[in-house]
Amino acid sequence: MTNNNETQIQNDNRLTATISRCRKGLFAITAFSFGINLLMLAAPLYMLQVFDRVLGGGSVETLTYLTLIVVIAFVAMACLEFLRSRMMISIGTWLERKLSDVTLERHINIAAATASGRNAQGLRDIAIIRNFLTGPTVFPMLDAPWMPVFLAVIFLLHPLLGFMAVGGAVMLILLALLNNWLTDEPMKNSSAYSITGLHNAETAVRHADTIVSMGFAGNLVQRWARTNEAALKDMAVASSRSGLVAALSKFSRLALQISMTGAGAWLVLGGELTAGGMIASSILLGKALGPADQAISFWKAAVAAKGAYQRLKALLSPIPVLDAEIMELPAPEGRVDVESLYYAHEGCESLLKNISFSLKAGESLGIAGPTAVGKTTLARLMVGLTHPQAGHVRLDSADMAQWPADTLGQHIGYLPQEVVLFEGTVRENIARFGDADAAQVVKAAQRAQVHDMILHLPQGYETQIGAGGAALSGGQRQRIALARALFGDPHLVILDEPNASLDFKGDAALIRSLKTLKDETITTVVITHRPSILRHVDRIMVLHADGHAETGARNDMLQKITEPENRKHLGMLREVKND
Repeated sequence: MTNNNETQIQNDNRLTATISRCRKGLFAITAFSFGINLLMLAAPLYMLQVFDRVLGGGSVETLTYLTLIVVIAFVAMACLEFLRSRMMISIGTWLERKLSDVTLERHINIAAATASGRNAQGLRDIAIIRNFLTGPTVFPMLDAPWMPVFLAVIFLLHPLLGFMAVGGAVMLILLALLNNWLTDEPMKNSSAYSITGLHNAETAVRHADTIVSMGFAGNLVQRWARTNEAALKDMAVASSRSGLVAALSKFSRLALQISMTGAGAWLVLGGELTAGGMIASSILLGKALGPADQAISFWKAAVAAKGAYQRLKALLSPIPVLDAEIMELPAPEGRVDVESLYYAHEGCESLLKNISFSLKAGESLGIAGPTAVGKTTLARLMVGLTHPQAGHVRLDSADMAQWPADTLGQHIGYLPQEVVLFEGTVRENIARFGDADAAQVVKAAQRAQVHDMILHLPQGYETQIGAGGAALSGGQRQRIALARALFGDPHLVILDEPNASLDFKGDAALIRSLKTLKDETITTVVITHRPSILRHVDRIMVLHADGHAETGARNDMLQKITEPENRKHLGMLREVKND
């Protein structure tokens, strides 16, 4: 069970809840910023005293003490700057540690539940936020709130100079707002195009074999180039606009600096201001307007961080289907009930209509049918990856939505149609990258009838298979993925086209594996186009193109689906008799 703090974070947005836990650190950073900006007054006050007291009085002792005090103030300010920087780095690193795991998990869950979101953009967004917090961009924004302090001191020196400084500050703030208005839309568009282009590029690299073998790499590169060009075009628009505003800001600040100096000199000549006051006001103006001017220069980084924050906040916002607290249930026996199941992809006609069947623990079902009638969708519904529009899929009377995802995964073995292995060893892949002893791994391999094959690999179970199992053949990948599906103590196993890449020897091993599952009373569902596999299940279901299903005993359904007039319609493969 989760404690109260964890429950609160689950109910709130994970990002805002995590940031709220940095409150003490942020208060300390605010205090450091106050101290830093307060100590920045040392320089103008030093100039004021030197020009008005030391030069007039000729006291070397006063000059020495003033210089010593200012040096101490600068040392303290440097220490505070260092501490503030270190604390920002610590907060940025801590946020990445706290958010990275949950962000990747959220991406995995969303990708499993939907056809969208099959990327890890959230991890890149975390890196953008961390770089913003730990880089120089954030400090002008931390110093900006202290602008009124410097303006107030200028007012104390002379109201005219104060009004001029306030006017300059207002002008720079308006330029910053103008910069935001001019660059916000193109920056968002550029970011969206960049994300899409990067996702397309990663997909192309991941499927390089298919692309190169069929010779359409150039077409995909051109497609990526069009997306990249759109991103560059919007970025160029944003950069040129930001550059124009930055140039106006620099001109305005320099013009104001000269105006302040001229006005100060005029006041000195009129006896309304001292020379020290004139120098101090010029320094104070630079301190007051510096953060606003720097913020305009760093605006692109700030906008990128803002966009990353908004995307990450949306990603980590509560999703009832994924975040609902679910009570732990006892281990199932393997009974499966599918009740009046309806499912349709978004915006499409129902793919599955009124599907109903039941399986007792240890019973096996073969599913056949033509392409695109919903066989894989039904498999995804049965493992809880997708939820039906109507009806139920139950495991031991509990709807799949009532099973916690982590717990359900321990009781289900799933071999998807598209086999994916991960970089690591054979042992790690079979053990699902958990801490499992050798006996459990070997047991899963023996269930899948793949133990002997693994022993013939260069390092046996410790063989590195490369990214995506690149060091293995298609049949070897499928058989090791089957062992992964049978790892642990599954009570329900669903195999989607488990022999798509197998030769006759692999088919024979699969049949022996199905018999082993039967002996261990493990409920099994097999989707296949091969009658040789269907001969070894208890019952057969045929899904038709109209979304309805027909279920019957194995021998009756086999005779029906292997008749010549039905074979082609149902997509069944012709096999030699002794298969």
